[in-house]
Amino acid sequence: MAENKTKATAASAGDYVAAIADESRRRDCDRLMGLMAKASKHPAVMWGPAIVGFGVHRYPLAGGKQGEICAVGFSSRKGDISIYGVTGHPQASELLARLGKHKLGKGCLYISRLADIDLNVMAQLVSQAVEDKQA
Repeated sequence: MAENKTKATAASAGDYVAAIADESRRRDCDRLMGLMAKASKHPAVMWGPAIVGFGVHRYPLAGGKQGEICAVGFSSRKGDISIYGVTGHPQASELLARLGKHKLGKGCLYISRLADIDLNVMAQLVSQAVEDKQA
């Protein structure tokens, strides 16, 4: 079986965010990094070259093996900020209804900017997702 390409690295999450060219997006990602670290109770760690992750989620694979990815995370993409891992817990749909302007994709939440969402709701999404995955 192929190994997971997205792994925790020693790269600096702060350097990743500082290198974001758009000043507004850089500020949003810096604030989001602080919010997610506080809500998840885990430090920011780079997963691959472009995902700022928090915590570790281990999951079973075929043949008794185990995969691993960040419990929650985000990445600054071309059009939006992609937020990973926050939509699968049982209370997510109720919280998403109160979040504000966002789009949903396959396992991802997309926001254009932090001003479009309720940061308290985002913090709840993050903390509940991490709790759910580490239970």
